[in-house]
Amino acid sequence: MRALAKAALLASLVLTGACSALLRNPVPEQNHLDTTVLDRTDLRFWGDRRNQSQHAIFRHAEEGTLEEHFGGILRQEHNYLAISGGGANGAYGAGVLYGWSESGTRPEFTLVTGISTGALTAPFAFLGSDYDEQLKKVYTTLDTSRIILRRSIFSIVRGDSLVDSTPLANMLQTYITPDMITQMAREYRRGRVLYVVTTNLDAGRPVIWNITRIAASGHPDAPALIRSVLLASASIPGVFPPVYMRVQTPDGSTYDEMHVDGGTSAQLFLYPSNADWRGLLEILEVPDRPTAYLIRNSRFVTDYEPVRARLGAIAGRSIDSLIRTQGVGDTYRITALAKRDGVDVKLTWIPPTAVRDPGNEIFDPEYMSELFEYGYQRALAGEAWREVSITEAGTLNAD
Repeated sequence: MRALAKAALLASLVLTGACSALLRNPVPEQNHLDTTVLDRTDLRFWGDRRNQSQHAIFRHAEEGTLEEHFGGILRQEHNYLAISGGGANGAYGAGVLYGWSESGTRPEFTLVTGISTGALTAPFAFLGSDYDEQLKKVYTTLDTSRIILRRSIFSIVRGDSLVDSTPLANMLQTYITPDMITQMAREYRRGRVLYVVTTNLDAGRPVIWNITRIAASGHPDAPALIRSVLLASASIPGVFPPVYMRVQTPDGSTYDEMHVDGGTSAQLFLYPSNADWRGLLEILEVPDRPTAYLIRNSRFVTDYEPVRARLGAIAGRSIDSLIRTQGVGDTYRITALAKRDGVDVKLTWIPPTAVRDPGNEIFDPEYMSELFEYGYQRALAGEAWREVSITEAGTLNAD
């Protein structure tokens, strides 16, 4: 994380002084709430608005067609999984999932969400243990050179980022296969959902993409859109180039939206705070209290470390602290929502005893392999998950 924080700082310093900008065709302000993607309006929703999919569940309940559209999650146990950002620290969550599978206790998830590096993990987690080996390969064998290309100073000054993310885009092309997308579509028809969060930087708001609905749309451009959303969610602004989503307005005009790392908006997301989740659970006749599992690919407490009196060191440490604090706040918010809605919460995070990131590379395969193994062993031993609650004093408690 520290290498990413320093890179973000450098990007802001260099790009702020850039003398030119790339040409864009942004959505006019008066149209930005009325755009479509793949000729549809139901493939995504604002993260600060109620999800229209919930309205669909209520509608099908009224029409008596719940069994047809949500048979796979009707009158079934519900488990949810939310995977946070964290850069190379995503190896921890990947290791936990791998060890959890081997322990024989990993459930099927009704809902999976991912942000930033969590967005890269989420499709594998959603489809289950059959994809554990691919997930392990992603987080233990790739180094910085296979994720990004470094740009020349001339390209940086005249461009929109410090690095070129073409290798990451190529990796997504390799791993997010047509077969995976077909399986996502099949699971969507059972009622299961995979959400990925990006940030629409033009609007300054989070966008929740229903990856499973996109997969089930049957549109020929759906696979490319899914990969673009995953790339955008992991694109740290300034460091990685933004992803320009092609959208249409009601008059048929085509524009672009600038999307960047979902972690710009939140480190963890489960469902919108204004959702009537209790009502949804009642309609779906969920027999027991659901459990939400939160993977926090970061530490809650940092070590004491004297900071060098240098701009990069000071800003890097500050950005790292800001991201960590945001993650703590997101965990608190989700736990409060879950308590309101009758959902239990279990949390795993990187403890103080875990291996330390040397901070020399953005993606260090040796560090990531060790962190993956650490998460794997914790999950295999049944030590990864802690129940989370909010005390009477209003603080988080993880037993």
